[in-house]
Amino acid sequence: MTTVSTDNSTGADRASDPGTLLADQRRAFLAEGPPAAAVRRERIDRLVAMVLDNREAYVDALGSDFGTRSRTGTLFTEIMGMLSVIEHTRAHIDKWMKPRNPKPGALFYGIRTEVQPTPLGVVGIVGPWNFPLNLVVLPAAAAFAAGNRVMIKMSEITGHTAELTRKLAASYFDPTELAVVTGGADVAAEFSALPFDHLFFTGSTRVGRLVQRAAAQNLVPVTLELGGKNPVVVAPDADVHRSAVRIARARMVNGGQVCVCPDYVYVPADRIDAFTVTLHSALREMFPTVVGNDDYTACVDTANYERILALLDDARARGARIVSLLPTGENLPDPATRKIAPTVVRDVTDEMRIATEEIFGPVVVVRPYTALDEVIMRVNSGPSPLVAYWFGPDGPDFRRFVRRTRTGGVARNDFAIHMFPDDAPFGGVGHSGMGAYHGKAGFDTFSHHRTIVGTDLPFAVTAIAAPPFAVPTRKIVDLALKAAHRRSRRRIRRQSAAGTPMP
Repeated sequence: MTTVSTDNSTGADRASDPGTLLADQRRAFLAEGPPAAAVRRERIDRLVAMVLDNREAYVDALGSDFGTRSRTGTLFTEIMGMLSVIEHTRAHIDKWMKPRNPKPGALFYGIRTEVQPTPLGVVGIVGPWNFPLNLVVLPAAAAFAAGNRVMIKMSEITGHTAELTRKLAASYFDPTELAVVTGGADVAAEFSALPFDHLFFTGSTRVGRLVQRAAAQNLVPVTLELGGKNPVVVAPDADVHRSAVRIARARMVNGGQVCVCPDYVYVPADRIDAFTVTLHSALREMFPTVVGNDDYTACVDTANYERILALLDDARARGARIVSLLPTGENLPDPATRKIAPTVVRDVTDEMRIATEEIFGPVVVVRPYTALDEVIMRVNSGPSPLVAYWFGPDGPDFRRFVRRTRTGGVARNDFAIHMFPDDAPFGGVGHSGMGAYHGKAGFDTFSHHRTIVGTDLPFAVTAIAAPPFAVPTRKIVDLALKAAHRRSRRRIRRQSAAGTPMP
């Protein structure tokens, strides 16, 4: 990246400098004001057109970045998977933009209240490498719907995709509407420290901490979409065969490089052997070959490939039972292609790194349990995951698990279905993130809901709060508070009579 430091900087220098891009976008935003609904829809339309017009170019770029990545998998997960959410958002912009008029209440009769959704200004988006297109386009569409300008920092790990997006954005958008920044960790750090009106980050918890720390210097609000070790519970009354097959498929989406992938599976102790046999069989059936299989997504780079192998080596050294579902005649893992065969790990103990670190690869841990309380305790003993999975019926055990655990979302009997409803918020909690988007949640994330209140009363309502305080005012305040106190104590007595202890 070139930093502008003198008046002799070239136009290309200015166009690539994040600080200059931000200043230009903010200037344009302030000059033009909040855009009309038609303008917002048109920007979303151009964003979608940028992707769909060039979908084959994106397939090629992502294939180059990963080494091996399925064309169909890329089209489905990167593009198709986001279109319905964007269409839903586009269709509801007019409705979501409308001010609402809360009732002021009896004490403030005569006061008119309006809550108006207003755009924040310029939104910064820092994208990840695992879905480098989907996970910047989706928040950008939500930011456009709310009336904002957008700057995107693409991941340097998927450099071909980043460079393609930078070039295409310049063809479909004026840089004061949408600008794409590329570069390494130094550029990402500079980008995160800019005084945006909102910063949206998708990535690891470790980097999320750095992003939030950088944004805090300018009091920039942040949305963090992070990861976590996502637990799976196979219920005692679940269909073990069906559960194992579905979990196997879920683990292998994008080679396991998905923030909502199942990470470890709790199976009733008396059924764990049957579950594991079916899991092995399902993985072998999915991938009769790995080395020359274009549907088998490779690890994105050497660092991630070696990190996964180090987790397995550590677990093996500490006594874990590791089964590599290696196709006959193939030699894996292979550093040249960065492919690791589907792997199942059992007999995991808490001191192993794989017990606490997110795997993010084609490896699944299977652990036994005898009582649901044991599972709940273990899930709650670590950082809150992005999603928890339950395989089994929607019965008392499932509802107890949902009530007693703290996770970003919950999905039952299938992979990532908590992300499917177009208007349901998606986000993490605790170490798996803060804030949410998708549907109206995304519109609200990138909006400021401004309260506008007016009165035409012949007197000032707030006059009673200013001295001198007349005797009638003092009596009214005392009587009102005594009445409120009586109501509060009556409610507590009723709750106590119903079994809730009274203080």
